[in-house]
Amino acid sequence: MEAEIQKFIKVWISAILGLSYCYYIAAKIPKGFFRLLSLLPILYILITFPFKISSPNLAGYTSFFLVWLATFKLILFSFNQGPLALSPPNVLHFISIASLPITPKPNTTTNKPKWLLPLKALIFAVIVAIHHNNQHLHPYLLLLLYCCHLYLGLEVVLAIVATPVRVIFGVEIESQFDEPYLSSSLQEFWGHRWNLMVSRILRPSIYDPVRRISTSFMDPSYAMLVAMFATFFVSGLMHELIYYYVIRVPPTWEVTCFFVLHGVCTVAEVATKKMVLRRRWRLHRLMSGLLVVAFLIVTANWLFFPQLLRNDMEKKCTEEYAIMINFFKSRLPLHVFKSSH
Repeated sequence: MEAEIQKFIKVWISAILGLSYCYYIAAKIPKGFFRLLSLLPILYILITFPFKISSPNLAGYTSFFLVWLATFKLILFSFNQGPLALSPPNVLHFISIASLPITPKPNTTTNKPKWLLPLKALIFAVIVAIHHNNQHLHPYLLLLLYCCHLYLGLEVVLAIVATPVRVIFGVEIESQFDEPYLSSSLQEFWGHRWNLMVSRILRPSIYDPVRRISTSFMDPSYAMLVAMFATFFVSGLMHELIYYYVIRVPPTWEVTCFFVLHGVCTVAEVATKKMVLRRRWRLHRLMSGLLVVAFLIVTANWLFFPQLLRNDMEKKCTEEYAIMINFFKSRLPLHVFKSSH
């Protein structure tokens, strides 16, 4: 594990150096084609970084942060769009915004209770512990645990990543999840509650351009639906790429099909909702929420999880959590343990 952590540190030091080049040199080039050209070497390097890491957890988060978020943000930055176009005041701020899933919001307060995140972290720890004896669990309970593992693991890790930025810059960071289990529609789940950093990046990079181009030769309402589907399709391809970094086996395209399916269903939902609302029909929020959660779980079991489970990723990831905890505990000064007795 020590060797993996050393590789991880080297990758991120290299990424920081590359993003420093973007701040000091590429930012001075006029926006447009030539700035994009100056960023191409950095984009290529970022795409290759996850291959240097073998750990599924570290490779997964590195590919998400650097290959998806950072590259999309830099492409937008080429045309003075996206979060980096707001002229971060210093290089540290620029690197944080470019490489981490954060959206600073000064003078913003949150209504979420402070105990909620620690509670989710505790539940996540319990789920990780249960995974060590999951051979005795019912398949339906296992499926529920996989869904909770995915959601809680992402939310806890992204919250931990955002904490140093909050402390250093003294700004409030927008939450990346807004209680997605409370969604009453697929549109609400994907657009307003689940992994919001991705939604904020896909809108200016995929949704808006596709909608603008489509509007030139079709009705604006249809252009919106085409742009929505294109966004899901690109998201599926990016998930397929992350799976490849993590699992290192040829793609099966199941996860792409998962997002294509959800794209089709979300488009159909939006179109149907417009027609239904005209007739003043409305499904009770509790019923629609249960249907959404059930649809997500069933389709995830069908298309999202199988490739991970076939390659024992849930077992490898949970074992890595335990190894990482023991590794860092072994590196703590002895007086930390002595003072506790």
